[in-house]
Amino acid sequence: MHSLNKIRVGIIGGAGYTGGELIRLLIHHPNAVIQFVQSNSQAGKPISSIHADLVGDAEWCFTRELSLNDIDLLFLCLAHGDAKIFLGQHDIPASVKIIDLSNDHRATASNPVPEYHGIKFVYGLPEVNKTLIQSAQYVANPGCFATAIQLGLLPLAKAGILGDVYTTGITGSTGAGAGMSDTSHFSWRANNIQAYKTLSHQHVPEVCFTLNASKPTEHKSETNLNFIPWRGDFTRGIFISSQLKCDLSLEELQQLYISYYEEHPFTNVISRSLFLKQVVNTNKCLIQLEKVGHQLVIHSAIDNLLKGASGQAVQNMNLMFGLEETTGLQLKANFF
Repeated sequence: MHSLNKIRVGIIGGAGYTGGELIRLLIHHPNAVIQFVQSNSQAGKPISSIHADLVGDAEWCFTRELSLNDIDLLFLCLAHGDAKIFLGQHDIPASVKIIDLSNDHRATASNPVPEYHGIKFVYGLPEVNKTLIQSAQYVANPGCFATAIQLGLLPLAKAGILGDVYTTGITGSTGAGAGMSDTSHFSWRANNIQAYKTLSHQHVPEVCFTLNASKPTEHKSETNLNFIPWRGDFTRGIFISSQLKCDLSLEELQQLYISYYEEHPFTNVISRSLFLKQVVNTNKCLIQLEKVGHQLVIHSAIDNLLKGASGQAVQNMNLMFGLEETTGLQLKANFF
């Protein structure tokens, strides 16, 4: 693991789905090198014994030891609530940048300025905060549902025409994490779907905060997001459909969206019917607009583990260290 002129990376919580995806991306990243992968539950075991597809690629072991003075960037792939605990228990050197993949440091109305050591966490959605991310010391990676919903609605918010929204979204079983539960077990998931956390999903506060902050000063009426998430019978991916009233024509809306995302390489607006396999195993978000009368429907789709988690984290790393945004993220979709 030669680190000359490369970003030296440490990963906390490397045994789960997001940690595994992060390892897969970073071992092939031309400008990064992994210094250690921490896991309390798997310490001492080869990484490839847990992430079995990494045989021959990651033959070193998980560790409990943290060489914090030997890294430039620390990724926190911890359960929600555990990232704050970890930072409270460890004195991270001031030179080390942090990307937190949990929801512990995401800005919301009730906590608009999350901090560590007096330094603010920047909300890591590049399509909103690219310039801030480029100069950030600490970044809070967005949630997976939050990413897909926001990317579908941000152009409307910036244009000042985003009212209340009614959204449904379906996610694969990996969205529930690697730990086994009744609703992630194959015999439950197969040939089955279920609504859960109806109108109370934990990503709603960060979505509303970002959308409302994106509105022009003269259009500061708050948007309410009425969100019903679904568990789906597949392993990875998120498909969102958001509905609201809008008086612009479909052609005007299409141009509004294309213009908003023209400087953002991973988000694309398409005119054909959107489906999930177009984005699975990529860092892309694809958006399709449909309109009937005054009703607008925005479909958006991402891979929950990539653009919704580890891929976006690497995208943020690239921005923080002055690299091309797409470095190490030009991935092929698992189309078939």
